[in-house]
Amino acid sequence: MAATRIPPPVGPLTPHLYMPDAARPVRAKRQRLNTDTRVVPHSHPWAQLAVSATGVVRLTVAHGTYIVPPSRALWIPPGVEHAVSVVEDADLLTLYMHQPRGRCGPQVARAEEAAWRQCRVLEVSDLLRALVLELDATPDGGAAAPEADALRREARLSALVLDELRRARPVPLGVDLPADKRLRSLCEAVLDDPARHATLDDWARACGASSRTVARLFRSELGTSFLQWRQQVLLARAVTLAARKWPMARIATELGYASPSAFSAMVRRSVGAPPSRFLAS
Repeated sequence: MAATRIPPPVGPLTPHLYMPDAARPVRAKRQRLNTDTRVVPHSHPWAQLAVSATGVVRLTVAHGTYIVPPSRALWIPPGVEHAVSVVEDADLLTLYMHQPRGRCGPQVARAEEAAWRQCRVLEVSDLLRALVLELDATPDGGAAAPEADALRREARLSALVLDELRRARPVPLGVDLPADKRLRSLCEAVLDDPARHATLDDWARACGASSRTVARLFRSELGTSFLQWRQQVLLARAVTLAARKWPMARIATELGYASPSAFSAMVRRSVGAPPSRFLAS
């Protein structure tokens, strides 16, 4: 049987045609991306919000990876290098946002600014999704410049987008990644197939390391235990499977849980909500 061909990575998808500025502070881009598409690591001088209208994408930065299903969005601050891989065929909506000097997020109270200086997964309200879909996604140079009425409408929509973004609730769908190459290799293997092994001993053995060494590296590199880290991976994987409309019983089995109730207990411990609410699109 012939091996599955993985498409080569592609460069950033024409971000220069959607550059935001003070006159047009929020620019929208829409693109259809096929499964296994990979966009090479790149960065922008502006902030970015990635919203999946359909399908699932995974964005990876130096110290973590994030799953973006249709019910969520990923905030990426200015200058943060990120790579994109498509888990399920996706219609990706990207907002590029002009940032006044000294700011890296929407205008919020000073106590909240630190949270916007790092990547974060956010819930997407029905209103925010509708606003994103209403924004003009015409690239620069592809048509006549927008007329005054269109620009005024865009300004009103942009203001509402930023206001709704400030209200968006963060959700724990980020998975930290280590700098240590040995541990990074194991973490990538878990991300590819989190149910392949059930215990740290099995994972360490498969990677040719001792479980004691791996446990120590998790503590020193990520400040957590392997079990806690793997639970974050399982939560992210569960969201991907829920986006395929899988029932909870099937998701629990796929992730190696003996019963839906065992899986439900893990979700409640991790996020303080039942799977029916956490996985709802």
